[in-house]
Amino acid sequence: MLFRNRFVLLLALAALLAFVSLSLQFFHLIPVSAARNGVTSKNRKRIMPDPVTEPPVMDPIYEALLYCNIPRVAERSMEGHAPHHFKLVSVHVFIRHGDRYPLYVIPKTKRPEIDCTLVANRKPYHPKLEAFVSHMSKGSGASFESPLHSLPLYPSHQLCEMGELTQTGVVQHLQNGQLLRDIYLKKHKLLPSDWSTKQLHLETTGKSRTLQSGLALLYGFLPDFDWKKVYFRHQPSALFCSGNCYCPLRNQYLEKEQRRQYLLRLKNRQLERTYEEMARIVDTPTKQLRAANPIDAMLCLFCHNVSFPCTRNGCVNMEHFKVIKRHQIEDESERREKKLYLGYALLGAHPILNQTVGRMRRAAEGRKEELFALSSAHDVTLAPILSALGLTEARFPRFAARLIFELWQDREKPGEHSVRILYDGVDVTFHTSFCQDHHKRSPKPMCPLENFVRFVKRDMFVALGSGSTNYYDACHREGS
Repeated sequence: MLFRNRFVLLLALAALLAFVSLSLQFFHLIPVSAARNGVTSKNRKRIMPDPVTEPPVMDPIYEALLYCNIPRVAERSMEGHAPHHFKLVSVHVFIRHGDRYPLYVIPKTKRPEIDCTLVANRKPYHPKLEAFVSHMSKGSGASFESPLHSLPLYPSHQLCEMGELTQTGVVQHLQNGQLLRDIYLKKHKLLPSDWSTKQLHLETTGKSRTLQSGLALLYGFLPDFDWKKVYFRHQPSALFCSGNCYCPLRNQYLEKEQRRQYLLRLKNRQLERTYEEMARIVDTPTKQLRAANPIDAMLCLFCHNVSFPCTRNGCVNMEHFKVIKRHQIEDESERREKKLYLGYALLGAHPILNQTVGRMRRAAEGRKEELFALSSAHDVTLAPILSALGLTEARFPRFAARLIFELWQDREKPGEHSVRILYDGVDVTFHTSFCQDHHKRSPKPMCPLENFVRFVKRDMFVALGSGSTNYYDACHREGS
């Protein structure tokens, strides 16, 4: 009896301690335990600065960890959230390719030895990894738009080739695809079980890393899909501008933006000293080292937990990395303030946003084609779209970033359609320039489709201050 009473007392005490702990966490009196490397799952997916969870000063290591986007646990997201009387009509997904090998190497140093084969017992891992490899090996005769048919369908080199997708990159998009499958197919039944080729719109640039990223997401979304029903279109430009790529004024804005970047770098003496010190270590001219874009190689080493290179003159170290990464963060901040990039972004993003509006309007009219659109792209694709939408506080696209446009129909008023925009699982609809004030004027929980259409068809040109009313005129007017 005494033993039982003690046991009951201990049980009650444990329950009380658990309740107190949860209460303290709820009221933020003690921190919730962080994930490995000090980044919580909540922090990992946040795209807007949060004064509660963000470091008080932009921390280059914290930002680099977010950029790596190393898969750890299943991600919670806001995709597919809507009042019960709304019906999901179509989904338009833009992704950045997953983790890759560097595009540049630090001069006179050994290439990082990173394995780009897909191995089941190596982290990071995904339950569908082996099945993905098996399915890709059956797709060698797949019919894709030229020149995509000549690209490998999955990475397979023991020593990665330049820019090649890694196992981490594949897992990132298998995870993205499975998340979207659980939401859009299992919950919302976006596609019928007998879906057809016409109900998918798939496009990618001509790089193996974007095609493979798109295939990994698609496999997570539609496991063991029928190769005969899948067709990827080729986009020659990273801006996905199709036949509307010639835009002289856009290039003028880009030249001004690049000039701004150059002047900011000249003012940063600490950055210049860092480049000089690194150049001495690797025994190469400072100008050559800078041109080799060392941050690209250093980020790869950082994301893969590989040591920075050493020579007889010393080692490239974490302090060098912090200085260069901190300059990147400062550059992004000044870019938002100067707004030269905004002009480039509005003209650069217009074609792809115009195509998206077209697909949404056709879906709203009841057409059952292109219900799920996937554009597998680059950071230089997503960054202009984010800027053009007015998402000025959004972080630079991380590896495997996803930007999603959802089209919804109000079942109570079938003629009314709304859009939601999500970036890395966070609903940013009411941060966009065309819908940031909507919730102040209307009780409706989503942004009307007509707001988005008006923005793309008219307001993007108004924002340029040019007086132009169409894309061609805006591109060909004389720059100021």
